[in-house]
Amino acid sequence: MVFQHDKSKNRYVMKMTGEGIGFGKAILFNEHFVVYGVPAIVSAIGKYTVAKIESLDIPEVKLEDNRDATPKYKEEKLQQQKDSLNRILKAMNIETSKHGLKIELSGNLYAASGIGASAASCVAIAKALSEHFNLNLSDDEINDIAFEGEKGYHGTPSGIDNTASTFGGLIWFEKGGNNVIERITLPSSIEIVIGNTGKVADTAAAVAGVKERKEKYPDRYNDIFERAKNIAFIARRAFNDEDFEEVGKLMNENHKLLQQIEVSSRELDFLVDVARENGAFGAKLTGGGLGGNMIALTPGKDLQERVANAIEKEGFQVLATSIGVSRGGT
Repeated sequence: MVFQHDKSKNRYVMKMTGEGIGFGKAILFNEHFVVYGVPAIVSAIGKYTVAKIESLDIPEVKLEDNRDATPKYKEEKLQQQKDSLNRILKAMNIETSKHGLKIELSGNLYAASGIGASAASCVAIAKALSEHFNLNLSDDEINDIAFEGEKGYHGTPSGIDNTASTFGGLIWFEKGGNNVIERITLPSSIEIVIGNTGKVADTAAAVAGVKERKEKYPDRYNDIFERAKNIAFIARRAFNDEDFEEVGKLMNENHKLLQQIEVSSRELDFLVDVARENGAFGAKLTGGGLGGNMIALTPGKDLQERVANAIEKEGFQVLATSIGVSRGGT
């Protein structure tokens, strides 16, 4: 336990001894498909969650969640959050039966469905605990622990969210026995707009629904999944060529496939249409779907502002940020 001197009160007070951050994320291609080994492209965004840890003299874990959030998000995710935290502590072999912990969550990442809020909190907590207990864990170890934490929220996560949150940047991701994680290098970050439907999504239920329908209609779904795979490879080439108009067109196609596997929603489709009508290169849902957020590719500040304003005029919350954000970016 670490103390610092409080000169104003002439006494020693407990000091925050662990702090970590985890980036939010936006999936550009192939959420849901990625669970079945289809390649996906994901990026960290320029918003993040901060976790701070302090020791307690009582044997309990107190979680103080000060993140701004979609209404009812934190209440509806509370049990999942508790399960996630228990999984993280177990994965790190942290015992709290004698001395407890206070964990405070804050930061500028809005807690909402579809932008990696749960993964960002898992990564931030794992990093803060590593610092607090002087574990000196590597990024790979943090990523593995955050993946365990994500199971509390998503049941069977792909691992793509926590990977983007841990490592930052634009990432090619393939789920497997050993996940394939490769960087896609961009000359600079690219402006995007994220529109929030205001609906809290149950990602675990969305994933389970896709699994059920895939088993019921194997031929139809196998064709959709093959098209999703092709889109990912073409999109990677477009990113490498810095052909962002092509990236946008492929995002539009990817959204059609997500509609076909029934993970979009009326609100998501509406916001996607608004973004495209106002000049976005492409737009699609991002994350688990059935609510949550959509993403629009809007290179350049002027286009970003125009699309953001159009979505706000429709009464929806907007996050103007960027993809391709490396660690330390904002």
